[in-house]
Order: sequence, then C-alpha cells, then structure tokens
Amino acid sequence: MPDVRRSRTPWQVTRSVWYAMFMREAISRTMADRMGWFWMIFEPVAFVGIMVFIRSFIRGDRLIVNAEFIPWMIMGLMGFFLVREGMMQGMGAINANSSLFAYRQVRPIDPVLVRNFLEGMLRTFVFLLFIAGGLMLGLEMNPDNAIRAMGAWLSLWTLGVGLGLCTSVAATMIPEVGRVIRMASLPLLIISGVIFPLNQLPHWLLEYLMLNPIPHGLETLRLGFFERYQVINGTSMLYFWMFTLSTIALGLLLHLRFAERLKAK
Repeated sequence: MPDVRRSRTPWQVTRSVWYAMFMREAISRTMADRMGWFWMIFEPVAFVGIMVFIRSFIRGDRLIVNAEFIPWMIMGLMGFFLVREGMMQGMGAINANSSLFAYRQVRPIDPVLVRNFLEGMLRTFVFLLFIAGGLMLGLEMNPDNAIRAMGAWLSLWTLGVGLGLCTSVAATMIPEVGRVIRMASLPLLIISGVIFPLNQLPHWLLEYLMLNPIPHGLETLRLGFFERYQVINGTSMLYFWMFTLSTIALGLLLHLRFAERLKAK
C-alpha cells in the first residue's frame, strides 16, 4: 500500500514551534544561571524593602484610603513589573532568536509571544509567593474580590504583550529606541501610581497622567484586594482595554509589515 502521510495543519506547526521555543526559553531563564531564581524573587523583595524604609520617613500609609500601605504597594509593584518586563522582554526577543529564523516555520513574532507568556507565568508565580508570604506575616493580602483581581492581573499581562509586540519591532529596526524605552521605565514607574497615590496630585495634572493605561489596571487590581479602596478618579477598564487592543493591533500590523526585514536583522 502507498505511504500516505498526513500533513500537519498550520496551527499544529505553530503550536510545535511555540512549545519548542518555550522549553528553550524556560531552561535558559531558570537553569542557565544558578542565581536566576534568586534574583527573580529578590528584586521585588528588595524594592519593597526600600520603599517600606522610605515610608518610615514620609508616612505614606496615611495617604492610602481603606488599604494597608505595604500590600497596596506590593500590588502596584507586581502589576507594574508584569507590564514592564513584557515590554522589555519583547525588545530583545527577535535578536536573541535570530538563528532560528533559518527555519521557515519560525516567524519573528513567535519568540516575542513565547517570551511574554513565560515572563507572565514567572511573574504570576512570584506574585503568589508574595501573597502567601504576606498572609503568613499577617498582612491583608487576601483578595476581597478574587475574580476582579485575576481579571486585572490578566489585563496587565495582556498590556505587556501588546507593548512587547510594538517594542520588539521598534527596538530591532532602530536600536536607539530600545535605549530610550529603558531610560523611560523609571519615570513610568513614578507616574503610574506604583509607589505613591496619584489622587494627591492636582486635578489638571491627573487628567494627563491618566492617559497612561497602567494606573487604570493597577487601581483595578488593588480594588480586587481591598473592596473599600478609593480608586483614582477617572479609572476606567474600558479605556484600558481600548488602549491595549489598539497596541496589540498595531504590534501585529508592524510584525506583518516588517516580517522579512526583521528576519534579515
């Protein structure tokens, strides 16, 4: 009888590519460096410790309505890191996997999506460790509305994917863009309401700062943990998702338009 071989569907091919790249990235991130897991957990712990030390001087807990300061800040830091690392990981994904583009099944968008998925999984694991550790220390880390909290966390994860799609193309085509984005990450942390509440700012300034979608996601995440928490005026997940979906659409269009040039880089 003739040898009849079933050809794989495009989805099966893509799934195989993603799985292989995921395993490659996971091993590289967690096992290539003996201190990988340590730094992954120590970075946010150290940052929170520094902020708590500063709090003892500025009494930041008095500025938060119906929420403990330390859990409030942990939510902000974890959510911001989720978005920031999605954006940063996207920038280096294409160049780090350029050798794989010799295979026609691999496209420049594949390492970007795989890296963002892996980063989100790792950040979620670290966040759960923070919640468990906070509960053992007696902090109010138990979400009042778990569905809202999970929805906000996944929303921030999706925003990181959209930003990663855009920055991966921009930083690969124009390396200077990557340097500018890295320089902007610290000011972005400050104006996103991560370490101090934006409600204390003048209304005219707050209107401009709320054009940034990150505070909308962070405030919704905090509201999921503290049901009586007073969110920033103008918080809207509708605006957040309009921005996020626009960013994803732009990123996909950029990858479609410059796919061949990205492979040649």
